[in-house]
Amino acid sequence: MLTKKLYFAPMEGITGYVFRNAYAVVYGGMDAYFTPFLSNPVLNQIELHDVLPENNRGIALVPQIIANRVDSFTMIAGTLKDYGYTEVNFNLGCPSGTVVAKGRGSGALREPKELRQLLDGIYEQSPLPVSVKCRIGISSENEWEDILEVLMSFPLKELIIHPRLQKEFYKGEVHMDAFRLAYDRVLSKTEIPLCYNGDLYKVEDMLRITEEFPEISALMLGRGILQDPELPHKFSRMCHPEDPAASGSSSDRFAEPADFTRLRRFLDLLYDGYKKEMDREGPALMKLKELWKYLQVYTVHTPQEMRPLWKARTLAEYRDVVNMLL
Repeated sequence: MLTKKLYFAPMEGITGYVFRNAYAVVYGGMDAYFTPFLSNPVLNQIELHDVLPENNRGIALVPQIIANRVDSFTMIAGTLKDYGYTEVNFNLGCPSGTVVAKGRGSGALREPKELRQLLDGIYEQSPLPVSVKCRIGISSENEWEDILEVLMSFPLKELIIHPRLQKEFYKGEVHMDAFRLAYDRVLSKTEIPLCYNGDLYKVEDMLRITEEFPEISALMLGRGILQDPELPHKFSRMCHPEDPAASGSSSDRFAEPADFTRLRRFLDLLYDGYKKEMDREGPALMKLKELWKYLQVYTVHTPQEMRPLWKARTLAEYRDVVNMLL
């Protein structure tokens, strides 16, 4: 089995530099991390701290930009080049209504002619190579063919596809026929590497995609890692069965129990990092609770068991509850 690169998807409000550093130290296994999107031509304080090299030492980081104007994109990319970055990712996938209304994210997919004009300017003027992360349209799969034709006409460093429509957000089944269309056309007619993103929650999901689409360059994981931080490690073990650590049957390895020792260390690093990053408890506590909406799947706690965590009002209360849960 060919090993694919593994990317950590950008998730607004969760996968900032504190999270990335903690995850890299405790779990690792990622070939690249993508930042939540940067939108301000002059980076604000939060955006700047997230991409500062000193906050991302030892991490292969790809900053993601969202924009509906060429000059905004190139200004951000120029700042990132000054900080030593060698590539950026263009967000054509965010489904948020407020973002789409401004013609950004997946909103830029609405008119293929306008998308082509935007990409013309970006690829002509960007000071850095640009990859693209996109959806397959706004409201109909029929939009995808025209969008794909536009994308294939540019020298994308990589094309990352989440095969859902904007209107679907993260619900319903992914449109594998749309990804198949891209797989067949992009890899036969261009030299653009292709990455799959969407609903990769288990090792079985990852294996199915790599077996069905063996020529893809990478898999991008998002909510799947939040629900199982060990997911990249489990996938690596399945790809390297000769590793003594991967002994046992496939079904045994799929069913590995949660590793609370590593999880506790990860949560401790997040706790300390957020306390240092923020001058108020409230925002730090909100970030930790947001993560636990996903982690409760991994730890298999009942809603009743989780109730004290949602009610915690201080970081001290939060830590006491986590100690009880783990």
